[in-house]
Amino acid sequence: MFDLLNGIDSVRLNFSEGGLLFMNITLAFIMFGVAMEIRIEHFKNIINYPKTFLLGFGAQFVVLPAMTFLLVLALNPPPSVAMGMILIASCPGGNISNFISSLAKANVALSVSLTAAATLSATLLTPLNFALYGGLYTAYSEKALHLNIPIEIDFFQMAQTVFILLGLPLILGMWVGNKYPDFTAKYIKPIKIGSIILYLSFVFGALYANLEYMGSVVVPIGIIVLLLNAQTLFSGYIVGTIAKVARADRRTISIETGIQNSGLALILIFNPKLFDGNGGMAFMAAWWGIWQMISGLVLAAILSKIKIPQLSESRVPVDNN
Repeated sequence: MFDLLNGIDSVRLNFSEGGLLFMNITLAFIMFGVAMEIRIEHFKNIINYPKTFLLGFGAQFVVLPAMTFLLVLALNPPPSVAMGMILIASCPGGNISNFISSLAKANVALSVSLTAAATLSATLLTPLNFALYGGLYTAYSEKALHLNIPIEIDFFQMAQTVFILLGLPLILGMWVGNKYPDFTAKYIKPIKIGSIILYLSFVFGALYANLEYMGSVVVPIGIIVLLLNAQTLFSGYIVGTIAKVARADRRTISIETGIQNSGLALILIFNPKLFDGNGGMAFMAAWWGIWQMISGLVLAAILSKIKIPQLSESRVPVDNN
């Protein structure tokens, strides 16, 4: 199935310094908009009702990377694609997960709490998970030994990049949202719309800048992304089901686990001090960014038609607004 991907491990994609700057600014703006809606109460929910939060957090940073590693072993894709899958699974929840949770009539308060905590924790856990599972994959795959991707990555370089791109905008956005609620209420909608437009524009921009490679990778990469997305959504849902949490919370955990921050993954991949635009990794992250938005909206449309109790086993308030 992956014959068309032969040679992708050695591909280095083109992206100008201006394009990289645009990507960085875009991701920071997206996270700023997400953070403006985060309130102190969301963190109080974590303290008062930790079970569902811990399940969602664990599904995202413990279960998902492990399940993705098993999927990598089962599919045995080219090493650079495998590394792209591992990096995606190591990233925190995506910027549209709160929006998707709202559409799906899931627990939005839980979704926002998980987004905030996961984004801040990603400074440590994203490089840690990638180093762990990337190292295990290298030990497993002889082909990966010759791959020009650093497994023993510069941890502090990666942590610094994640904090600057996610942590600082998150802190600033939370401060603005809590300090100036009237401003937030007035401008949050156009900021959200602008964030989605910018998000899609830089993903398509990354693909457009490398059209010469597109023809041979669209189908096989698309199949891998489809399987990975199904696995990520299932990983979150099965955790909530086994723990017997409320169905609204199961939806949230599934969405938070299934929607990963592909923007962060792309910026890390194009960072010359980390992965230097590796082709297999970049195509995985770019297609992931497009597909997860499509699958998330379709899933939300389906779930929104299925009525569930507003409160069940979970005591975290459900916000469907």
